[in-house]
Amino acid sequence: MPKLFLLDGMALLYRAHFAFITRPIMNSKGLNTSALFGFTNTLLDLLNKQQPSHLAVAFDTHAPTARHIAFPAYKAQREETPEDILIAVPKIKELLAAFNIPVLELDGFEADDIIGTLARRAEREGFTTYMVTPDKDFAQLVDEKTFIYKPGRQGDSAEILGLKEIREKWGISNPSQVIDILGLWGDASDNIPGVPGVGEKTAQKLIAEFGSVENLLANTGKLKGKQKENFEKFAEQARISKELATINCKSPIPVSIEKLVLRPKNEAALKSLFIELEFNAFGKRLFGENFKAGHAAKTQEAREQTSRVSDDFQLESESDLPVPDPGQPETGGSSEEAGEVRPNFRTIRDVPHEYKSITTQGERRELLALLKEQPVFAFDTETSGLDPREAILIGISFSFQAGTGCFVHFPEKRPNALAVLEEFRGLFENSETEKAGHNLKFDLSILSAYGLQVQGPLFDTMIAHALIEPEQRHNLNALSEIYLGYSPVPITALIGEKGEQQKSMLDADKEALTEYAAEDADIAWQLREKFIPLLKQSGQEKVFYQVEAPLIPVLVSMEAAGVAIDIFALEEFSQKLAVEMDRATQDVYKLAGHEFNLNSPKQLGVVLFDELKIAEKPKKTKTGQYTTNEQVLLSLSGQHKIVERLLDYREATKLKSTYVDALPNAVSPRTGRVHTTYSQAATSTGRLASANPNLQNIPIRTDMGREIRKAFISDPRLKDFIILSADYSQIELRIIAALSGDKGMISAFEKKIDIHSATAARVFGVELDQVSGDMRRKAKMVNFGIAYGISAFGLAQRLGISRTEAGEIISQYNRQFPGVQTYMDETIEFCRKNGFVETITGRRRYLRDIHSANATIRNAAERNAINMPIQGTAADMIKMAMAGISREFRERNLKSRMLLQVHDELVFELQRSEEAEVRERLEHCMKTAITLAVPIEVEIGTGKNWLEAH
Repeated sequence: MPKLFLLDGMALLYRAHFAFITRPIMNSKGLNTSALFGFTNTLLDLLNKQQPSHLAVAFDTHAPTARHIAFPAYKAQREETPEDILIAVPKIKELLAAFNIPVLELDGFEADDIIGTLARRAEREGFTTYMVTPDKDFAQLVDEKTFIYKPGRQGDSAEILGLKEIREKWGISNPSQVIDILGLWGDASDNIPGVPGVGEKTAQKLIAEFGSVENLLANTGKLKGKQKENFEKFAEQARISKELATINCKSPIPVSIEKLVLRPKNEAALKSLFIELEFNAFGKRLFGENFKAGHAAKTQEAREQTSRVSDDFQLESESDLPVPDPGQPETGGSSEEAGEVRPNFRTIRDVPHEYKSITTQGERRELLALLKEQPVFAFDTETSGLDPREAILIGISFSFQAGTGCFVHFPEKRPNALAVLEEFRGLFENSETEKAGHNLKFDLSILSAYGLQVQGPLFDTMIAHALIEPEQRHNLNALSEIYLGYSPVPITALIGEKGEQQKSMLDADKEALTEYAAEDADIAWQLREKFIPLLKQSGQEKVFYQVEAPLIPVLVSMEAAGVAIDIFALEEFSQKLAVEMDRATQDVYKLAGHEFNLNSPKQLGVVLFDELKIAEKPKKTKTGQYTTNEQVLLSLSGQHKIVERLLDYREATKLKSTYVDALPNAVSPRTGRVHTTYSQAATSTGRLASANPNLQNIPIRTDMGREIRKAFISDPRLKDFIILSADYSQIELRIIAALSGDKGMISAFEKKIDIHSATAARVFGVELDQVSGDMRRKAKMVNFGIAYGISAFGLAQRLGISRTEAGEIISQYNRQFPGVQTYMDETIEFCRKNGFVETITGRRRYLRDIHSANATIRNAAERNAINMPIQGTAADMIKMAMAGISREFRERNLKSRMLLQVHDELVFELQRSEEAEVRERLEHCMKTAITLAVPIEVEIGTGKNWLEAH
């Protein structure tokens, strides 16, 4: 049976854009490709898994529709379309042309009308139709042959909604009654007014009783009180709202279904677009690892090919629907010739190079003599795996001149490899020679695992680029293509595609391995030459040379050290959590009056809001399901005992699965310790990220969460060692005080008055000794929220107070601490003028959305503008402190060592005899890392485990 898929173009672009709003996908030209990426991913997923026989994409036009004429306020309140989506629309149409997929547009009609018309037409012709959209309005069109196809989110499977699902979701017998519900309920996003006082549930109940808007309005005598009054007063508004919500299934779209048959894609045009947009993963997915190789199609050929969709897609009247011009491919590389499709990356096959294979001691001796003459060289290690403690060192490549390089092959057996590496010890331990590379922390970790500690200045091209372009990708291949116009040899050329047949690097062809490895060192060398002036141009030299580069060997040492775990304590805690989960479950059942699935948001929403009615106007997701996430539950925690026990259940469940049961599996069999991996280039604020396992999110705010820290101990095999914790005290608030220069905040810190109590005294107009615990709690929330753009609504939710009270607290805060508001205003203005904000050290974050016409996006950029200098300065401060501490420990030959960094806290394995010296050095390094206009306090504690020390 033929399957027709009709895609709601703008709705899918919006959905994709906002799915990446907190971490947008930017290409090397600064183009936000989030909407394009998400749309393309949905399209490819649909094509691969659903295998449609027919497919088209519908878009709105700018022309007014009958709805706008009948009701001028229709969609009038909508915010401006985000600029990034407007830019994406012509590109997505060009992409669809390359896929040979028709684009459908018709002045005077919305995409909904086009899809509705074709769905009904396809039904008559025996098709099964899937309307691909997140829009709830399409529920009115569902029948036995027509379905809603909702693309999945964050890896979830797509959801297909048919008659059964629509009837259950809306509580109706016929999907057409969705129109009646929307007519009563209204739709804020489309500015459909509905009837005052009628929400979704009320609308559903009324339509279930009366069947339609018309029948309801004919029987208002059966209603009572205010509801009767509203329906009689707003009867015409209800009729208009129903009309506005009705999808027109008789639009004059002049296209036959057979013209929408799926046709072969235009590979040349599609490759060109994927390369231009830097969608390498999609290119490899469709065309294989080497999809860019030899790509030199002619502009005229590509133009002819992409226009074939226009030639073949003939409409059936003089008012034919125009198919968008796919556009002309841009010329690429440095060539301005019209015949070259951009970009035509060079590869190892067409670039002169001299890469040597080094296998004998004599060859190594000659290479070492050359390397020792260089003030700087680039290097890269090749290994059998990605775990430095387990991987075998296969070889090291070197380069100190563009287009040249060599690869030193290492014996596989460790003793023999150690002997070869020993020849290079003097080179790597030379403190005068600069070593360059890409993601040097990995290479240094490999050499460290083989007993060699690299010394001297370091230049990491990955970190340099993360400072130059913090929002873009930083992998070596991407940077090579962007800055060198060169596409490196893919690793699959050596070991094959991922899967069971993939070889190990140990089995790679020696000649191919030499080319691959030497090329990496060569590229790193060339990128270093590109990035040195760019660091200066972007004002990032200080951050790179004083903050990030000195931290690399510190992280190498910390990752190698790992941390000891008390597995028995975790097992005991796991059992306690299981008991708590069971108790919480039984309590919830008792409070609800029956059993249900606590892990089902749908069932939980029904219990909380339909049965117990613990909120007057509960939030709902876009699918109409009640929202029951943690934030919602926290805001309702004072409303009913069941919420408190649900939160207890969720916390216990998360702790057990994420940490307590998972951490023992992360223990290295070689060292008996847990080794996390830190990343310096993962966040735009400069904060370190931790993975495999993530130790940055070990909980601390709750009693149950803190219990996990008991399992982090000093190694029982080490005598006279304990755990030491050193934590910056309220460092972000101190930074706010310093940046804002607010006299009230600075005074509180100088006098060592508890900042939250001091804030409460000022905000609530009482003496310090009259501040209650509740006042302090509210002030603490304001202190941590005000400089991050917290609203009266947000504060009210977090504190469980009215919005009026929350607004007054914020107003009073601004009056008492005027410097903070001035700082926020000036920071936003600086960002508007310069396009970026920066930390005290000069680390920048570029916020291109600060000028967006869309208020939601602009407000998010403004919040980031305020947040970044504070959080980024705190990140820079602890990084500089870590480098200083490491240097002090090394110079003093201390046996104590740094193990973990968790936001503003450092954790050490402390030899008891060194405690006084370590404490003194920690305080000095942490307090002097960055000088602020307020005192910096460091809290230091010790104990047999992390919890006790903290």
